[in-house]
Amino acid sequence: MAHRSALAGLDRRRLRGWLLLFFLALAVPTAVLVQQAFSELKWEAFHRHRVLAEELAVRIDKRYLELLSTEEARPFTDFTFLNVLGDSTTNFLQRSALAAFPVNAEIPGLIGYFQIDADGRFSSPLLPAQQEQALVYGVTESEYRQRLELSLRMQDILSNNRLVPVERTAAAPQFKAFADRDTAQERADAIHAGESTASSLGIRPAEPNLTTPAAKASVQPQAAFDLLEKSAGLSSREMQQRRVGTLGRVEDLKLDQKYQSVAEEKRSAEAERPPAALQKRVRKEHSALPVTAAPELADSSGADNRQLSAVPVRTFESELDPYQFTLLGSGQFVMFRNVWRDGQRYIQGMLIAQQPFLQEVIRAMFQEGTLPAMSDLLVAYRGDVLAVFSGAGSRVYFSGSEHFKGSLLYQQVLSAPLDGVSLIFSVTRLPSGAGGSIVLWSSGAVLLVLCGGLLLMYRLGVGQIELARQQQDFVSAVSHELKTPLTSIRMYGEMLMEGWVSEEKRHAYYRYIANEGERLSRLIENVLQLARMGRNEQRVNLEPRAVAGVMDEIGPRLTTQAEHAGFLVELRCAKEAAEMQILVDADCLTQVMINLVDNAIKFSAKATDKRIEVQCRVDPEGRLRLSVRDYGPGVAKDQAKKIFRMFYRSESELTRETVGTGIGLALVHQLVLAMNARVDVVNRNPGAEFQISFPVYRAGTI
Repeated sequence: MAHRSALAGLDRRRLRGWLLLFFLALAVPTAVLVQQAFSELKWEAFHRHRVLAEELAVRIDKRYLELLSTEEARPFTDFTFLNVLGDSTTNFLQRSALAAFPVNAEIPGLIGYFQIDADGRFSSPLLPAQQEQALVYGVTESEYRQRLELSLRMQDILSNNRLVPVERTAAAPQFKAFADRDTAQERADAIHAGESTASSLGIRPAEPNLTTPAAKASVQPQAAFDLLEKSAGLSSREMQQRRVGTLGRVEDLKLDQKYQSVAEEKRSAEAERPPAALQKRVRKEHSALPVTAAPELADSSGADNRQLSAVPVRTFESELDPYQFTLLGSGQFVMFRNVWRDGQRYIQGMLIAQQPFLQEVIRAMFQEGTLPAMSDLLVAYRGDVLAVFSGAGSRVYFSGSEHFKGSLLYQQVLSAPLDGVSLIFSVTRLPSGAGGSIVLWSSGAVLLVLCGGLLLMYRLGVGQIELARQQQDFVSAVSHELKTPLTSIRMYGEMLMEGWVSEEKRHAYYRYIANEGERLSRLIENVLQLARMGRNEQRVNLEPRAVAGVMDEIGPRLTTQAEHAGFLVELRCAKEAAEMQILVDADCLTQVMINLVDNAIKFSAKATDKRIEVQCRVDPEGRLRLSVRDYGPGVAKDQAKKIFRMFYRSESELTRETVGTGIGLALVHQLVLAMNARVDVVNRNPGAEFQISFPVYRAGTI
């Protein structure tokens, strides 16, 4: 049809389409707002944790500077076994602060101190210059062995990295057996282990045929340290080849840059390049040292901090360069400085174990804060990853860059001399904080309200669509109910007026016209009653009435109504029920009973047993029960609650076989409720029974 009425223009499918469109119109902007809120919360959390990372990096850098400040201020004379106490003219000697054993220093992982003289000879403040006088200086045999072992260990590390010649410190005669324990094979292994490092630094191994003095003089003893200073200029790949124990390259890590803005990326790129070392001035100092001649002492027993006299002391001026820090190919850190004395160059420094140096400061301070819960900390030296610290501590298994993923949070290079060490914070889990929970709960509540509201709107819409359909069916039913009897009345009236009916049939025609008129009156009364209920104008006048009296008034009307349809009404009222009183509106109750009998007649018209039983009795609860039973097909279980709805009909309007408008039982339900009673339907075998239950009225109660 080209034109459709407003009521018929909306069906369930179109309603679902409109509601879905409405849902999307609200849900999409809401989802965008929620996503934006979460994004802002993540940026806020990122900034907050970035500030924490910056503060932690500053604290770590400050801690290392505090540890190294003591070493920066250490004089040249501390790197010898003996130095002068107080005024140099007094010739009082004592052990150097670095001669204490075991080595006791604030720097974590410190292995020991060393010095390389102008000829490239290795020495350590742990051992006296004249080894045969070790006992004189208070060093026992057992202690000297331990000192010598540590000194040889440092010398092996330096020689393996081709920083000093491959030779051992000569031992005193009384300790020679201990010094000779290292076999030639061990020395050969040490030499072989350092060849790759030496080649990467540009140092050629000593050739066997370099026996002439000219050839030996061509190799500068301290050239390896000069090349070590320049090793920072090597390419990243060359550095990676010469260092062992690294975990990969920083540029090979799968660090996501999604949290980095353009400015932050520029800042990170600048941070990745080690800044130029701080320009620390060359420090000059006046020092005094005893001459190399051994003191002549008769007493062979000694103690720590022994004061020695009558030893020649020499005073000189020294220039001390700032310390430099680098990573050896064997994995240890070395921090060294150049010292100039009488035109000769000395190298003084210390060896530091890598992991203790990193873990006891960086890891310990990292674990103290809240960053481990959401980030990892990588420690790199000039692009080589040395350690990875997470919330659970160091990673148990980390074989290379392919096993690491995360988003870059912050990157910082430490201050000189540790300017080759960089701290890289990566985000593993970025919490949204308390605000995220609020946004999540709020968005969930909005979604719940939106879905609930749309579901309610859908149900209301479906209800209105169904109501519109039922109203259309009601209009059609009323039209049919009015048209059919009016046509018959008009036809019979014309026949009677024209005198076409014999005298013996006149009475039957008059009775038919009267019955149809009465049925039309009931229909009109139901429609008017429906209109009054729709406008809330229904007035129910309740008054106490005896059940026997009410049944006497209603019975004849029900009997006449049934007889006109060819049914027999059986009225039964128990004695105890007849004596009760109930609060009712007599007119409303009459209309209720007439509608129930009319409904029984319509739906049991094809029944073989054309009886309608109307009974009153007392139910188990002590209430009065009025019932109307027919012997028809009964009521389907799925329709037992629906038949009391307004305009509801169990049959389609196009295929129904029974007459009616669909408002009779709805009026019954409304009127019964208005009289403070309840109505229900129970299937019998055969037929159905409608039961109305009234509370019993007792004098003095309402």
